[in-house]
Amino acid sequence: MADRRLATTLKVRYRLTPWWVKVIAIFAVSRGVTTTILLAFASRQATNSWTGASPGYFDFAKIWDGHWYYIVSVVGYPASLPLTADGHVRENAWAFMPAYPALVRVLTVATGVDFAYIAVIVSVAFALGTALMFYRLMTLVIPGNAALFSVVLFCFAPLSPILQVAYAESMHLFLLTCALYLLVQRRYWMLLPVIAVMSLTRPSGLAFALALALHVGHRWWVHVRRPGTDSFSVGERVASIVTALFSAVMGFAWLLVAWVVTGSFTAYTDTELAWRASYIGYKELAPFAPWVQSAGFWGSMMGIPGSWLVVVLIIVVATFGALMFSPWVRRIGVDLRFWVVSYALYLLAVFFPQSSTFRLLVPLFPLLGAAAQPKSPVYRVVIVVLFTLGQIGWVYIAWWVDGYDWTPP
Repeated sequence: MADRRLATTLKVRYRLTPWWVKVIAIFAVSRGVTTTILLAFASRQATNSWTGASPGYFDFAKIWDGHWYYIVSVVGYPASLPLTADGHVRENAWAFMPAYPALVRVLTVATGVDFAYIAVIVSVAFALGTALMFYRLMTLVIPGNAALFSVVLFCFAPLSPILQVAYAESMHLFLLTCALYLLVQRRYWMLLPVIAVMSLTRPSGLAFALALALHVGHRWWVHVRRPGTDSFSVGERVASIVTALFSAVMGFAWLLVAWVVTGSFTAYTDTELAWRASYIGYKELAPFAPWVQSAGFWGSMMGIPGSWLVVVLIIVVATFGALMFSPWVRRIGVDLRFWVVSYALYLLAVFFPQSSTFRLLVPLFPLLGAAAQPKSPVYRVVIVVLFTLGQIGWVYIAWWVDGYDWTPP
């Protein structure tokens, strides 16, 4: 009897606990797990290009692109593009957008605290903000229990270590979650400042513009074909179209800034292409070509015909398309699916697949809302365990410097 009363009391207290307390508790536990994983790898880290042997957490958290963000934060961007001996643009700071390093710079100057500490603090703060906003976003489309479990999946996801290192991902995910929340609620004018900063944090303006265009087209179709279902007033049409056009402009904003500063219209794209030159040499950017080009490279590395990998890519794309119409994914709503499809198309159009592919898939995280819907306790325990093991796997193959690194994470 006493045990039954205690169980009842705990259930009541849990139900009365504010949602944000539950989210913070989930986030805190997940950060404890992820920090333990990172510290375990740091304790075994050998001397490398960024740290000595067995570095502390904050030094370990600012390696790879974190060092590029440090350069941008301290010295900014080069006015002249650095060139290789044969005249091609080399890897340089223009590949990294300014919002995150600028914010870190302001805080380091204001506090006098070292970059490594501020960068991690900023990332963790935005990660917590994302978890809170993600819950709010999910409650708009799925039941509260599933919405809360989607936060669990977000916090324990295989790539969640990226949320607490000196990378811009946390800041971008927070802004993206806010943007999707406003989009689902159709608060178009409030999207403008969010899109502006988001587009200067990570490349996302063009993908979000496509999502907005699909949103406008869908609303118009529903308005015309199903009168009374969606009013879609003139004011909303103007606001949504203006917002979509603004997002498209912001998608090119950093390219234009790089052009003005360096005098080269292709400064940004040439810099991005420099990162794939070690794989396929220096080539022009052609939409959707990188994935086919990569098939030849990775096929030769694995000793298989590149055409086989093209077939695999087609199967993956077809499976992904079918998944968008599955009952679980349909339940997260048409607007979130528009974003997922738009961002996936953006990656197919411009990205060369390599180890950073895992990290660049993170903005597809609204799909966690689909994965969170099954109520089976066994399923939920198993998926959290698998996600946690995935963190260990990702840190091992992508973050930890072991002398066999294929590219930065």
